Amino acid sequence: MRIQTIVIAGSLSLLSACQSLDTPAPDAAQSQSNTPTPAVNIEETQTSETIEVVEITDVWERIRLGLTLPVPEHKLVKQYREWYIKHPQHLARVSQRATPFLYLIVEEIEKRDLPIELALLPIVESAFDPFAYSHGAASGLWQFTAPMAKHFGLQMNWWYDGRRDVPAATVAALDMLEYLYKKTDGNWLYAIAAYNTGEGRVLNAAKRNRKKGKPTDFWSLDLPTETERYVPQLLALADVVQNAEKYGIKLTPIKNDPQIEVVNIKGQIDLALAAGFANMTTSELHKLNPGYNRWSTAPQGPHNLVLPVDRVLGFELALADTDAKERLNWERYKIKSGDSLGLIAQRFRTTPSALRAVNDIKGNTIIAGKHLLIPVAAKDPEQYALSVDQRQLSKQNVKRGNQKITYSVKSGDSLWKIAKAHDVKISQLASWNSMAPKDRLQIGQKLAIWTGNIKQGSSSITRTVNYTVRSGDSLARIASKFKVRVNDLVRWNSLEKSKYIQPGQKLKLYVNVTDVRA
Repeated sequence: MRIQTIVIAGSLSLLSACQSLDTPAPDAAQSQSNTPTPAVNIEETQTSETIEVVEITDVWERIRLGLTLPVPEHKLVKQYREWYIKHPQHLARVSQRATPFLYLIVEEIEKRDLPIELALLPIVESAFDPFAYSHGAASGLWQFTAPMAKHFGLQMNWWYDGRRDVPAATVAALDMLEYLYKKTDGNWLYAIAAYNTGEGRVLNAAKRNRKKGKPTDFWSLDLPTETERYVPQLLALADVVQNAEKYGIKLTPIKNDPQIEVVNIKGQIDLALAAGFANMTTSELHKLNPGYNRWSTAPQGPHNLVLPVDRVLGFELALADTDAKERLNWERYKIKSGDSLGLIAQRFRTTPSALRAVNDIKGNTIIAGKHLLIPVAAKDPEQYALSVDQRQLSKQNVKRGNQKITYSVKSGDSLWKIAKAHDVKISQLASWNSMAPKDRLQIGQKLAIWTGNIKQGSSSITRTVNYTVRSGDSLARIASKFKVRVNDLVRWNSLEKSKYIQPGQKLKLYVNVTDVRA
């Protein structure tokens, strides 16, 4: 869909063709009579006015034209606006990540007649990274927690996580925002705040103010600090996008045309094979389909693949020419004494339910000496670099200390128990393994544990410092102030490769107090 803006050069008079509609048409008798027909002075009614049609070719421009929420000159709005202006590279990177998905999101928002500002929420939530995972166990572009994801219809299992499926998660997120808008009596600032903290907290805060005779606008509510900053950050971002030229920000143009298409493949397929059909690398395909956790799509669905629009036809032709049984690699496995579906599934990196479906097994009973058909990856695991296993392995191998221990989870283990046994913090252990502190462990799961992170000296005193980022701060400045390394700051706070920080952000530091005093 291309949006067109009509620019009218001046006011238009009625044209002669319009005037003739008001003049009764003569009947046949009249036309043959000598009665003269009233003349129309065309020169008096025509004008030289023109209509100019301006075609919008950039999605960012489409967003600019649709922004409607008022942006107050509030302290926090100013603070976040300054941050975005000082870090144009952040928005440049966001624009690059948003390129495949932003048109789809804007289309869905406009179809529902929602504020276009909502298209900017993924920047605040995840910096448009569909693989983003927070320590609050929120995942994906829209940062859904598991309970909220399930409530709004997203599937999650070993094979697939709908929170990271951008088309599916976008529908769920907008469903949730529409629900919150209704629950908050049509107040969009309340609804956006509730998306961050829940409608209960927002409505209760308004109720408390009402009882005390205080104003109940968003800016007057007593909410969690994160939420109090969440709405100003979005409004500041909207202001920066709307006035990008004024602030010296150049947003990389994104074509105002569909970039991707969702294709129903009607069955499971190896992602490497699908990538070949689409003339793409496996990683290129997986970036558009981050909802798939493993080396293939999910056995029980959804059976959708997101593809660039210019690759759909070639893919569909290749898919139609391939038998359904050839979409996966199969291994014939002879069941041994002592085997169970769980053990076999673990050995072949699949699930018992997938084995049951493929082999038409009811229950868990298998017989030694019989054979099972097992779907296996067509390529080496390393070729599926964006699968959960490979992403986790990549993060586990990032050097965090002097020595890495690989720990295999046993029955009865918990993150707390393992962290205590190895004298590390739960937050560190979770971060090293791409987990949230409350995530469940699975028996046999491999965890990376790094030791020797902080050197302990006989004359040193190490303390944990909770630092709130101030306007003008940078990681280098904070590191210098507390005499720690920037790399340690990044590691302690799970900032990964992103070294951008924002005012109000909380950072944890492990500081040698003796050094700082000196």
